[in-house]
Amino acid sequence: MLPSLHAPRRGGFRDTALLRPGSVVLVAADGSAEAPVLARNLAAGGFRGRLMAVGPAWPGLESFPDIAALPATPDLAVLCLPPPALAAAMRALAEKGCHAAMVPGPAPDLGALEAATGVRALGQGSFGVAVPGIGLNATLSHIPIGKGRLGLVTQSSAIARAVLDWAAAESVGFSHVVGIGGNHGIGFAAILDWLARDPGTGAILLDLRRIRNRRMFVSAARAAARTRPVVALRAGGRLADASGEADAVMEAALRRAGVLRVAGLEDLFAAAETLARVRVPMRAGRPGSGDRIAVVTNGVGLGVLASDAALTGGARLAALSGPEVAALALGLPEGVGGANPLVLGPGEAVRLGEAAAMLAALPEVDAVVALHAPTPEADPDVVREALAAAVRANRGAPILVGWPGQATAGPQRARLAEAGVAAFPTPEAAVRGVLHLVQDRRNRAAAAELPAREVLELAPDRSRVESILAAVRAAGRLDLTEEEALAVLAAYGLPTVPGRAVAGPEEAADAAAMLGFPVVLKVLSPDIARKTEVGGVVLGLGSAAAVRQAAVAMAARVAAARPGARITGFLVQRQAGRGQELRLRLGEDAMFGPWIAFGRGGTAAEIDPDEGFDLPPLNLPLAHALIRRTRTARLLAGWRDHPPANIPAIADALVRLSQIAVDFPAIRTVGINPLVADGEGVMALDASIALRPEGERGFLAIPPYPSDLARPWRGRDGREVMVRPIRPEDAEAHAEAFRRLSAEDIRYRFFSALAELSPEQIARLTQIDYDREMAFVAVERGPAGADRTVGVARLIREPGGERGEFAVIVDPAWKGQGLARHLMERLFDWGRATGLAEIEGSVLAENRPMIAFVRALGFSVQPSAEDPEVVVARKRL
Repeated sequence: MLPSLHAPRRGGFRDTALLRPGSVVLVAADGSAEAPVLARNLAAGGFRGRLMAVGPAWPGLESFPDIAALPATPDLAVLCLPPPALAAAMRALAEKGCHAAMVPGPAPDLGALEAATGVRALGQGSFGVAVPGIGLNATLSHIPIGKGRLGLVTQSSAIARAVLDWAAAESVGFSHVVGIGGNHGIGFAAILDWLARDPGTGAILLDLRRIRNRRMFVSAARAAARTRPVVALRAGGRLADASGEADAVMEAALRRAGVLRVAGLEDLFAAAETLARVRVPMRAGRPGSGDRIAVVTNGVGLGVLASDAALTGGARLAALSGPEVAALALGLPEGVGGANPLVLGPGEAVRLGEAAAMLAALPEVDAVVALHAPTPEADPDVVREALAAAVRANRGAPILVGWPGQATAGPQRARLAEAGVAAFPTPEAAVRGVLHLVQDRRNRAAAAELPAREVLELAPDRSRVESILAAVRAAGRLDLTEEEALAVLAAYGLPTVPGRAVAGPEEAADAAAMLGFPVVLKVLSPDIARKTEVGGVVLGLGSAAAVRQAAVAMAARVAAARPGARITGFLVQRQAGRGQELRLRLGEDAMFGPWIAFGRGGTAAEIDPDEGFDLPPLNLPLAHALIRRTRTARLLAGWRDHPPANIPAIADALVRLSQIAVDFPAIRTVGINPLVADGEGVMALDASIALRPEGERGFLAIPPYPSDLARPWRGRDGREVMVRPIRPEDAEAHAEAFRRLSAEDIRYRFFSALAELSPEQIARLTQIDYDREMAFVAVERGPAGADRTVGVARLIREPGGERGEFAVIVDPAWKGQGLARHLMERLFDWGRATGLAEIEGSVLAENRPMIAFVRALGFSVQPSAEDPEVVVARKRL
């Protein structure tokens, strides 16, 4: 199996035991509140494996006196025990060979118990595990759980029950329901890794509150969102942080992973309804961003409500024109034109399905909302069957149905749901369903965007920054002075206003004369965070005398406003020209670690904030996207007598700030306000930097590019390449390298005759998580100056395991140079450094050169148990 284009094998034994067990044991204490519910659900679920119990006897479960007496090793144990009894039970399970458990009750030291016993557990307070496809229902659900294609991963039992109750009424089923609980044991990442590789899971719903391992979560969520929609609900975000900053960082993290975040249960239900039923076909040549909605209805009022909801939500009403619409009009009732919304009239409800199908076939339409208003003339059963038939036969844009009302409409929506139709109780809810599809597609596309070849090559003066930070610590400080902070930015190539720190008024006047007038004078004090609030900033000083007088007056003014504040001197800066004032920030989130914010600057930044958030590391495309997410972006484009700002220079500044976060995890916060931007570029006028306490380091949620692994290598004929980890900007070069391969090379490498790599495949190959995967590329400088990829070796770690799968290929012009061996040796080094014990790869049995190559590298070669045309090469590291 080739790891780059195909799903890796299932997870290790413990994940299989947890999420596809062959046997389950319920270990309960007398009086447990959860045990009766779990026993009932286990017995009633139709589980195909063996059900056992230790403790009280339960109908449908084989009973045994203790764990040691179990006649077989259970795959999964459900532990309904008081906290003091958990340790002994988990040790007994480990001795029996069971290493997967679920803890529905309290277990404050579950992580320590896992480490001590080797038993991995869901909990504390886990809602349980259900896999309806195998009849497993080891949950605290109050109702049976239907089989379907949704995966639900939840921390809250209350939210889990609400979703399951809604789903039962809507005929929505699940592939898996997993309760993470307090997230002290098995976390989101392991479950997402499993669901990402499960062919029976079409979409995933997440209820998030606490993320234990930020990097593993973002990595696993991104892997899952590559192949299916992932929707997340976070309850309590504003409760935990009224400013909304932490909530914005959570949304930024989910966006980077390609996850769609919804605001509440109503939106979660609407997203689930849509994703559970709507299949969006890939129609070649469909233009646009997927937000062109066509509305068809038998009632004017409903069509207007839906249109308003679409426009308010940022979508567009499809413009219906051309020969296709003329043909459409021929099939519609007389007098109905090509307007959008398309109103058939009260007596034409039975033709809603037909009209919706015709609209769905138009190239101008990305989604259809069909709305039925109950009327005395129409038989609702006939209307329902027509709509269901249209949806079943549809091969065009997705069709979503709105059927408002309850007395007669409720039963009809239920019947539509049973038929697999996404049906909603209001026009607005149906439009929200479309908007969820649109936003999900945009999020996942942005997460897999193929950037241009351009890479911002940075050459910062890191030693200068190191000496500045060392001096600050030696002085017993954590906060840098403004002059020191600006010097750090300048060391990273970020333009800063020229300035000098001085001790008093006379020195200030001399410094101003040296810098050139006009100048700005600022007070320097470690006790004053906002200098403007105490009169600590004066602009437009045009002479040495004016500077001297301003310094004397400023010292008196600040002393009167803040009598206890220490005044260490003044900062004199050349006054910058006119431009738009922006603010850039680096901060720290308790859950996701370092973040970067961009938005409006100046003194009004905190009164009327307009900020976008993202996570480092940033590249230029991500920086531009961050800028576009703010209202300030519209001002940067210029208006009236304000010329456009140099937006590439702003993006450049964001990437440089991001690199500071990568290179110096000892820095906790950076503030640049204002960063003045005009048509020529940007300049930082004021900055602040704070360090972490000694010994504390920041930890990025997204692993940075491992540039330290880049090394030159020379072939046997003297040609040289740079061997380095792959990066997203290699997308174009990767596609070009594929086109240079021979048909035989492609078949040997990809096990099929591919004519071209799709954008999705290129994204998967070039945008990797450096914690769980490595791809080394050999890069040759091309004749026209552009980099050429002439070799790739890839190694993917098995999630949670000690094995990995490799693949390697070399450009025909570089065969015989020893490049493939060198790339493989680089993989071996990386694998050993990350704790891999074994690597393997699948090779076509007819590919004799590759088989000889891996044998020379120390691999053993055995026939595949799954495919007689394939052999498996394995090597212990």
